[in-house]
Amino acid sequence: MHEKIIILDFGSQTTQLIGRRIRELNTYCEILPYDRFPEGDAHVKGVILSGSPWSTGDAGAFKTDLSGIRRKYPVLGICYGAQLMARDSGGTVVSAVTREYGRAHLSHIDVHDPLLAGVKSGSQVWMSHGDTIMQLPPSFEIVASTEDVKVAAYRAGDEQTWGVQFHPEVFHTEDGMRILDNFLHVCGCAKDWTPASFIESTVAALKEKLGDDKVILALSGGVDSSVTAVLLHRAIGKNLSCIFVDHGLLRRHEFEHVLRDYAHLGLNVTGVNAREKFYGRLAGVTEPEQKRKIIGKGFIDVFEEEAQKLKDVKWLGQGTIYPDVIESLSITGMVIKSHHNVGGLPDRMKLKLVEPLRLLFKDEVRRVGMELGMMPHLIKRHPFPGPGLGIRILGAVTAEKVRVLQEADDIYISLMHEWGLYDTVWQAGAILLPVQSVGVMGDERTYDNAIALRAVTSKDAMTADWAQLPYDFLAKVSNEIINRVKGVNRVVYDISSKPPATIEWE
Repeated sequence: MHEKIIILDFGSQTTQLIGRRIRELNTYCEILPYDRFPEGDAHVKGVILSGSPWSTGDAGAFKTDLSGIRRKYPVLGICYGAQLMARDSGGTVVSAVTREYGRAHLSHIDVHDPLLAGVKSGSQVWMSHGDTIMQLPPSFEIVASTEDVKVAAYRAGDEQTWGVQFHPEVFHTEDGMRILDNFLHVCGCAKDWTPASFIESTVAALKEKLGDDKVILALSGGVDSSVTAVLLHRAIGKNLSCIFVDHGLLRRHEFEHVLRDYAHLGLNVTGVNAREKFYGRLAGVTEPEQKRKIIGKGFIDVFEEEAQKLKDVKWLGQGTIYPDVIESLSITGMVIKSHHNVGGLPDRMKLKLVEPLRLLFKDEVRRVGMELGMMPHLIKRHPFPGPGLGIRILGAVTAEKVRVLQEADDIYISLMHEWGLYDTVWQAGAILLPVQSVGVMGDERTYDNAIALRAVTSKDAMTADWAQLPYDFLAKVSNEIINRVKGVNRVVYDISSKPPATIEWE
């Protein structure tokens, strides 16, 4: 078992980012609700307290007793976490006259302080708080300030306890990684959490957990399920059975290409062509959420039908990753998002879950895949929605509309590869709009479909900016689609960011 840092989540939007930064420093960490510290866990090396949307003085603010944590472990409080410790120790926290938000620069740095070792005066930090620490408890000392914030960072007397009112985890804090690395050094972390070490320990754990039991896994062709399959295959070999369902809403030739790739990996995969079944259920349905539910239930029905053909299966493999787990842990009593890869299988299947990736963030899954020797195009593939083209065809789905969109999307994505643009964006795809417009082809008037192109840049899909693709590339794509795809006479480019728009149109 790896040593770990515990991040107690008080509801900050950047809590996951803290976790990702610690992982980037080759140290395993777990994000837990603020009041669920794992007492008695011998592997804990230190504790980080996150920020929060609350003020420490609010009646409903998240608070917890830190007396059993401080002095026992090194502690780093970030923003709200820093204010909470100061307030609980007798300091004064007040509402700032103006919200302190944006760039600031550190000054009066205690160069001998272990947390700030190597951080130079003038280093840029990112502030985002409505409260500020006006007065520290008697035993606390200031170790850094900014022009507007006297207590930018403090240390709690002779404890290995620090608080910072800025966010070291965000990109705009220049020495943020150095500060976090310094904290890990104080904690005595070996920093040996690597893709190779994860694979070694996970495969060993899977062998012990599963023994000779059989596992069934639903493959989507995406990164998470593919890496899950390879890890399970490395642990249990032929006892893993994979099912890949073609619901008729995949990209052009994707069913054949993915099956070929999986065969190359040595996986035992059953491919199921269920296109007509899905087209029949979707006939005439235009409401987006209803389409999603029909596709989800259809997938479950096909998966269960195929699973019944296998004997003695005891486990269901899923590609659940860490953000899914975190979002399912509620700090308010409400589940933010339920996580499932196959839409919720019937209880009568009575399968136990095995989720080898549940500790990993998306970028870590990709690194593990590369370490496993998987083909780069499988690992670097853009995210693709579970309902597939069903939610990129606005309005009712038909086989003819699927053909039009598959051909247009194939041209778009192929040209992105050809122009070296595919790896520069997070996600790209074509959308078939539920409108027709007048056009002229040759000497004839046309009244055909419009295609919208979408491409976004993002780190984690929580926010996204529209990608500023070259005009000559867009002109080439538009020309190729209109000339080669029968039924399309107009192409537009979506320049909406998230928020307020979403990445997918439905």
